[in-house]
Amino acid sequence: MSGKLTLRDVRADVAELLYEDPSELTDEEDLLDWGLDSVRIMSLVERWRARGVEITFADLAERTTLAEWWAVLEPKLPA
Repeated sequence: MSGKLTLRDVRADVAELLYEDPSELTDEEDLLDWGLDSVRIMSLVERWRARGVEITFADLAERTTLAEWWAVLEPKLPA
């Protein structure tokens, strides 16, 4: 995947790991309730780091919704 990471990409990546359709995940739902765990979060961190996003596991683990994640991710996107 190339180009700048978008909220749509984040939703699709999370949905893929949860074996769900991206349209099923709203911005405000608790991802832990959907079955997201620390191993999957680390997988997402590595995926997004490969795209140039300076993100850490702690940045995401302390938050539980796509909206909260995007608020952390967006400012860390590469220029």
